[in-house]
Amino acid sequence: MNGTPHPGAAAHQSPQQPHQPQPSHHQPQPSHHQPQPPHQPQPQAVAAGHWQQYDPWRAPQGQGQGPLLLSDGPAPAKGPRRGRLFAAALVLALVAGAVGGGIGAYMERHGGISTVELPQADAGPKERPPGSVAGIAASALPSVVTLHVSGDTAQGTGTGFVLDDKGHILTNNHVVEPAADGGEVSVTFSGGEVAKGRVVGRDSGYDLAVVKVSGVSGLKPLPLGNSDNVQVGDPVVAIGAPFDLSNTVTSGIISAKERPITAGGEEGDGSDVSYVNALQTDAPINPGNSGGPLVDHKARVIGINSAIRSAGNGSELDGGQSGSIGLGFAIPINQAKRVAEELINTGKATHPVIEVTLDTRYTGDGARVAKQSADGGPAVSPGGPGDKAGIEPGDVITEVDGERVHSGEELIVKIRSRRPGDRLELTLERAGDERTISLELGAAGG
Repeated sequence: MNGTPHPGAAAHQSPQQPHQPQPSHHQPQPSHHQPQPPHQPQPQAVAAGHWQQYDPWRAPQGQGQGPLLLSDGPAPAKGPRRGRLFAAALVLALVAGAVGGGIGAYMERHGGISTVELPQADAGPKERPPGSVAGIAASALPSVVTLHVSGDTAQGTGTGFVLDDKGHILTNNHVVEPAADGGEVSVTFSGGEVAKGRVVGRDSGYDLAVVKVSGVSGLKPLPLGNSDNVQVGDPVVAIGAPFDLSNTVTSGIISAKERPITAGGEEGDGSDVSYVNALQTDAPINPGNSGGPLVDHKARVIGINSAIRSAGNGSELDGGQSGSIGLGFAIPINQAKRVAEELINTGKATHPVIEVTLDTRYTGDGARVAKQSADGGPAVSPGGPGDKAGIEPGDVITEVDGERVHSGEELIVKIRSRRPGDRLELTLERAGDERTISLELGAAGG
């Protein structure tokens, strides 16, 4: 083949000989300079550097061979070895992908190759000291129930607690009042069991009622404490269903004792007004806590949560929608116990009375006896406890058993906190003179 030698090939290729005949296929081949076939261009040597390329699939060059040649002809056959190499590369790629995926997933879940474990306390015992809030709650909760009451025109939610193993449950009168005329009372226990209840007795003057459930076993009565032993600052726990959130536990202290509280009065004639010589607590109480227990450090009931004072709304039964501001009031258990026993035994409660009519328009200090009753009769009932003790119309009662009385409502509250037959000492003023009289309380039906 004639042509110009490739630059850089002269150092490795002998000069071409034009018109030189080509050897036949049966002639032996020279050892170093092989003649080219007819019309076949003579291969040229590739200079090292830019023109040299490496083919990983070409068989390795023998010892003493010259530089690799670029060929215009077809590539040599790869053979079985190339297939094995390709298969090995494919397997390697799959294994690398699997390993990489596993590492990626581990890093995503654990945040890296080195795991991060945050310190945490060991699982300790679940029991709490009996006097702690948790210990008190664990002891009292099985005895507390949630009441759902519905009637023809009203419905509501409240709380109660088990009094005995016969199924008697104590709550507030204003909780069950919607069911007083044929409504329904549903009782839900702390464990979720539901039973139907019926009202066996109620009293609006004390705002107390007793409901009874039947066919329920395993009842756990809540022990009763003694509210006369309660002191200001004593820790207390309130349990109930505020806004229908059953088994809610709050804690606080006794903020004050013998708070004269009146609540109710929606009827307008005073028949639904309750008078409570209450225990005051800062344990949060909200609508739905009504009728629930206020317990001491030994999980004994010392009061029945009944009323709250809300900002701007005065004192009211907690069946309203105002929230707690830390002024809650509970009926002392000593008073509630007597009323509950009477409601269970007779269906009604008796009220201690002095049988005098008070002047509700009097704005001075103390409770003044009216000139006459509302129906025009005598203000001091003839033969009644007040009459026997020497009370006269116009007298101003200022103390009960040495405790100051500032209004007619306070006098009623203090009298209602006693039992019929109890004896009181009343201090009163008459025409500028002060005197003390002894009086035995009478009884009136609720």
